Amino acid sequence: MFNENFLWGASTAANQVEGGWNEDGKGISVIDVQAKGMNSPREETDGVKKDRYYSSHKAADFYHHYKKDIAMFAEMGMKAYRMSIAWTRIYPTGLEEVPNEAGLQFYDHIFDELLKYGIEPIVTISHYESPFVLSKQDGWANRDMIHHYMKYCQTLFDRYQNKVKYWMTFNEINCALVPFGIMTACGIYSGIFDKKNTENLRFQALHHQFVASAMVCEYAHKNYPQFQIGCMIAGMMNYPLTCHPNDVLLTQQTNQMKNMFCGDVMVRGYYPHYARRYLKDHDIKIKVADNDEQILKAGTVDFYAFSYYMTNCCGQAKDAEHTSANLVDGLKNPYLEVSEYGWQIDPIGLRYFMNEVYDRYQIPLMIVENGLGCTDQLIDGKVHDDYRIQYLKEHIKALSQVIEDGVEVIGYMPWSAIDLIALSTGNIDKRYGFIYVDVDNEGHGSYKRIKKDSYYWYQKVIASNGKIVDEEG
Repeated sequence: MFNENFLWGASTAANQVEGGWNEDGKGISVIDVQAKGMNSPREETDGVKKDRYYSSHKAADFYHHYKKDIAMFAEMGMKAYRMSIAWTRIYPTGLEEVPNEAGLQFYDHIFDELLKYGIEPIVTISHYESPFVLSKQDGWANRDMIHHYMKYCQTLFDRYQNKVKYWMTFNEINCALVPFGIMTACGIYSGIFDKKNTENLRFQALHHQFVASAMVCEYAHKNYPQFQIGCMIAGMMNYPLTCHPNDVLLTQQTNQMKNMFCGDVMVRGYYPHYARRYLKDHDIKIKVADNDEQILKAGTVDFYAFSYYMTNCCGQAKDAEHTSANLVDGLKNPYLEVSEYGWQIDPIGLRYFMNEVYDRYQIPLMIVENGLGCTDQLIDGKVHDDYRIQYLKEHIKALSQVIEDGVEVIGYMPWSAIDLIALSTGNIDKRYGFIYVDVDNEGHGSYKRIKKDSYYWYQKVIASNGKIVDEEG
């Protein structure tokens, strides 16, 4: 069912894989000040402190291993690599008027290496990479951020216009509405958490991102018609916990605001009716400039990219059991198995979610994150991750059904190409990659790359264009 141009690949993000946090003129990003936590997985510090350990500072050290890593991607057969650009490599504080040439050259090298092997770059422009300096000026809650972002995007487009076709403006933009997203998605320094981490503030920051994304889309469509610009949504579909009408209505409302709201604005170009009702009912007042509505309408995206890991349940029962999820929690579904980290495994939910989205928008879809985080064991130089193979196999089977349903799908890029620092834990021992990186949570190790069993399995999937997922064993 997969066409010959289907983009089989895998994903990473700069702040989770690159390292080289202060090399060649790079500035400090909001992730760079996330120290190894004392009371939680991560704790934000006011700048980089010498007595704290920051796992993202070296991460998987892709910055110094990218040639060998990309060669391994090519050997696996990858046709696409979804990655991000670190904003502070290009504009170290975000305030500069002239970009950092060394940072631009680094990504020239990355793209040249990918294209040498025929691997299509799929680039996220902002993947939780806001400059720390701008975060202390209220990040995306400050409308000035739109100007800084546009300058950054125009620099990227002009520099890489002949190397990159697919761009996504913001990673998991709907996570801006999650309290945890105040630092990551909204780019606001958490030192002002207590006073400013309000729902009103997060909606304001999100509105500015909507406007910035639309301006970028319109600019790209006028100046670089070869580009395809996409949104990127965290797929967090929910089921009713029971068939009680209150649970069903709550689930509909939750899915509207968590899953569909951002897509509705970025694909359709306006705030939907239910979002206006939500803002009114919650006394949320967003400052909207006179021409914002026209900007949103004029700058809609070309494709819909998303992450998908699990589903949750919604219900009003106060004693219902909760379970972990991607940046949020939800109610436990008694019919689903859970991962080592408590994330519910639901391949059928992928088919359900994609049909809902495609019925709504009728534009191409792209899966840019889907994977299983586990504590992999390196035994005698090998990693036998049959559990990851099983997870991916069932989701690819579901994806084949989605395509047979008539949904237009561009590509599938699981998380992740190589082990990296997990956002949810701030550690590397929650591993997602097809390639094992020999390093522990304290940064100790050889950083040697080791192909897992899933690497060889996915290599066969790509070579067969998805056919072997139906094979047993």
